[in-house]
Amino acid sequence: QLRIRHTAVAVNYRDVLIRNGLHTAKLPGGLGLEAAGTVDAIGTNVSDFALGDRIVCVAGPDGAYAEMRLVPAARAVKLPDGISDRQAASMMIRGMTARYLVRETYRVGPGSRILVHAAAGGVGTILCQWAKHLGAMVIGAVGSQDKFAAAKRNGCDHVVMSGSDFSGEVTQLTNGDGVDAVYDSIGKATFEFSARSLRRRGLLISFGEASGDPDPVPPRRLGQLGSIYLTHPSLPDYTLTREELVATANDLFEMIISGRIRADVTREYALRDAPLAHAELESRKTMGAIVLIP
Repeated sequence: QLRIRHTAVAVNYRDVLIRNGLHTAKLPGGLGLEAAGTVDAIGTNVSDFALGDRIVCVAGPDGAYAEMRLVPAARAVKLPDGISDRQAASMMIRGMTARYLVRETYRVGPGSRILVHAAAGGVGTILCQWAKHLGAMVIGAVGSQDKFAAAKRNGCDHVVMSGSDFSGEVTQLTNGDGVDAVYDSIGKATFEFSARSLRRRGLLISFGEASGDPDPVPPRRLGQLGSIYLTHPSLPDYTLTREELVATANDLFEMIISGRIRADVTREYALRDAPLAHAELESRKTMGAIVLIP
């Protein structure tokens, strides 16, 4: 183990879902998986870190909403000089999620046509930029008009509203074909429209439930929609080994340092104001990444 003295703690929508009882929490425990800081103490049989190293950690059990915590050394990554603590804390889950979504779950490349929900949100901000860098046509979906400009800045070629049936507009934007893949982090409210936005044999990637779990889908329904595929990927399965974790983190660091994508902190709160951060996140008043400062 390492003991980390936190300098910045991430707020993710996952934290809201755990607090609301929609995701399983292991008790006793706290909130938060993701934080950056400095190594304050080193446990036995740990040789890859030194006191004072700047690190970021994405690891359970939850409890990152704290000034200090113990973390598994195997889930910690040293920070390069070009990445600030606040930036690192805010982007690791989001950025590594975006990385596996565009590089592995569906391999985005030149000519790909994709739909990204919450295109002005934490994951969406990075995912849209990364997909655009890879050569995709990116359609962003947002929940309010004031997020259109942010989605455009993130690389979206087109932006649609996610509050109503957007599938017809998406079909028109793709010359009647539909998109190759939909990245849906909203869940219940958008699931059916996302499915209708796909081309034949397209892929619906459901990786979040901001509006709740979608209704059950009979397998036959996937055939009726054009023999589409459905998956629900998760970051732990794509960073299962130490090697996968480090490779994923290094890919993200390289994209940030090179300037190909940006991952700026859009709002900061004092650690004691975590309830306010949650309230504003739930009310969709925020865009991009949020951090708590101990």
